[in-house]
Amino acid sequence: MTWRIGEVWLDADMLWFREQPALAAAVGALDLPRFGPAETGLDASRRRRQVAKVARKRRLATRAVPALAVVAGSAAALPIAALRHRSGGEGTAVVLEDPPSLTFELDDFGFRLPERKPKPPPEPEAKEQAAGPVHVKWHHAASVGLQYAGRLIDGTQLPQEGPNWVTWDPATDSSPNLPGRLYGHERTIRAILSVLSGYHAAHPDAPRVVVGDVSFRHGGRMDEHVSHQNGLDVDIYYPRLDRRTTAPTSPHEVNRRLAQDLLDRFVAAGAKIVFVGYSTGLRGESGVVVPYPNHENHMHVRFPVPG
Repeated sequence: MTWRIGEVWLDADMLWFREQPALAAAVGALDLPRFGPAETGLDASRRRRQVAKVARKRRLATRAVPALAVVAGSAAALPIAALRHRSGGEGTAVVLEDPPSLTFELDDFGFRLPERKPKPPPEPEAKEQAAGPVHVKWHHAASVGLQYAGRLIDGTQLPQEGPNWVTWDPATDSSPNLPGRLYGHERTIRAILSVLSGYHAAHPDAPRVVVGDVSFRHGGRMDEHVSHQNGLDVDIYYPRLDRRTTAPTSPHEVNRRLAQDLLDRFVAAGAKIVFVGYSTGLRGESGVVVPYPNHENHMHVRFPVPG
């Protein structure tokens, strides 16, 4: 059978007006003619069951979408975890531990929030403040558990400001940091003070070093980070070319010469591992200085568990 010009074919499976849900509401008030024998009670019952069956299938299909997304997400995460824990080589790009300061952003999930205007940067300091005594109330602490699953007992607080450093709050992008975010093991605090003192003696004209988070007073999970939980981690922001004592906003603002010297001093002070940004160009011993994402404006210094 072939189709000829002028012929109109009617599909046998075409639904009538009363059988189309989208048109039923529009033409329900019309008294359309009925074809065929009158509907019996048994026919009406079968039709209602069929409609309920279709609606139930649609509900089940809708519920299956989140479950499918969870399965797909887990399948995508497993190979990444396997890749990270598989290697035992000497490369510096593979980390055998959990991310040190992984920050989650809504952009990663496709969400967008209204942007707020950035605060104007402060004016460069005319000169460094004169060195003065720094009062530290020392405690004999205990670092319990891992850096990304632990707590801190009887930690020592790093002062918010000193002759060689200022502190920076990454949660508010402001200085100084909150006192409750500056607790660490006494060995961590002593290493920080020692490194900053030697750095300032070698570079007396350099701006003060910007120190970020250490740990909470009692350790535990810290916002903005995955680690920083047992007083053995500290974020040190790279020195800026414009001498501002704020966190750099791009690698082009980093004074690489001073940043490399600062990195070398923390390694010499016994740092177990130092995470740096890929684009910073900072170098060091393989397995100790490790390039890692989200570290383009600061180095993450991790000290070993005491004892």
